[in-house]
Amino acid sequence: MTEILWHGRGGQGAFTAARLLGAAFALKCDESYALAFPSFGPERRGAPIRAFTKLDNKPIGNRSEVERADFSIFLDDTLFSNAAFGELKDGGKILLNTKKSVDDERVITLDADKIAAEILKLPITNTIMLGAFAAVFDRISLDDIENAIRLNMPEKLHAKNIAAVKKAAEEVNP
Repeated sequence: MTEILWHGRGGQGAFTAARLLGAAFALKCDESYALAFPSFGPERRGAPIRAFTKLDNKPIGNRSEVERADFSIFLDDTLFSNAAFGELKDGGKILLNTKKSVDDERVITLDADKIAAEILKLPITNTIMLGAFAAVFDRISLDDIENAIRLNMPEKLHAKNIAAVKKAAEEVNP
C-alpha cells in the first residue's frame, strides 16, 4: 500500500487533493483501490489540517490515520519543519510548496504559489501539488488526474486546474 500524508490549512484544499488522488487511482482499473479522509481540529479557515490518501491493488481495510507515509505533501511551507522527516517511511519523499531551496534529497520543491497566481488567479495550490505528485509517482498519470478533475470538480474549474496540474508536472524536478 502507498500512503500519502497531506498538510495544509483550512481552505487550501488538502482534502480535495487527497480525494482527487484517490479518485484518479481508483478509476484506473478494477484492481485499483483508494481511501481518502481528513483529520482536523478547529474547523476554521487557516487552521492546520492533515488529509490522507491510501492507494493499493487490493481493498483497503485499514482506516487509521497515516503515521509514516511514502509521500508527505505540504501545500503551505509554514507547516514544514524537520519533524516532517519523522513522518516518512524509509525511502519516502516530501513534496514541498516553497520558493526556498531545501538541501535534502528526500525533499522535492516547487513554487506552487507562483503557478496558482499565474493560472488559477487564486492562492490555492492543491491541484498543483497533485500535478507535482503525478510527476514523481509512477503509478498515476496526468491523464488519471485529469480524468478525476473532470469527474469530481465543477466544469467551470476543469480547464484552469488541468492546466495547473500539467504546469506543475513540467516544473517539478524529481
